[in-house]
Amino acid sequence: MESKLEDAINEWHASVNAGDLSRSAAAVGDPVVVLGPKGAGPITPGQFADWVDRSGIRLVPRSWHPVSERLMVVEEDATWPDNQTPTRVATVFRVAGAKVTAALRLPDLRSALELAYICREMAATE
Repeated sequence: MESKLEDAINEWHASVNAGDLSRSAAAVGDPVVVLGPKGAGPITPGQFADWVDRSGIRLVPRSWHPVSERLMVVEEDATWPDNQTPTRVATVFRVAGAKVTAALRLPDLRSALELAYICREMAATE
């Protein structure tokens, strides 16, 4: 049986890959913290849906790396409308309830795992 963490991340991928804007907005918290090549910070679910629409990105999960009850790193193959050649990336996901509250995309699995472990340790010492 899948965990709530996996369920939320699966819904995030399904909504993004379908390009379903209302479903994408519903899959994330308010705010959702994002990190990518164009910046980082908290955005609203509506802004997240706008990004899904603008980017046209598709992210196919390839490997799953649990970090804690709320953190998971997922290695993915990313494609965009103007570049269908897959690029391997990795995303640190944080989940609260049934929603993704952070999606931090990094260029490789090692970087994502390092960031996830730092986030886990920071949360543990609050």
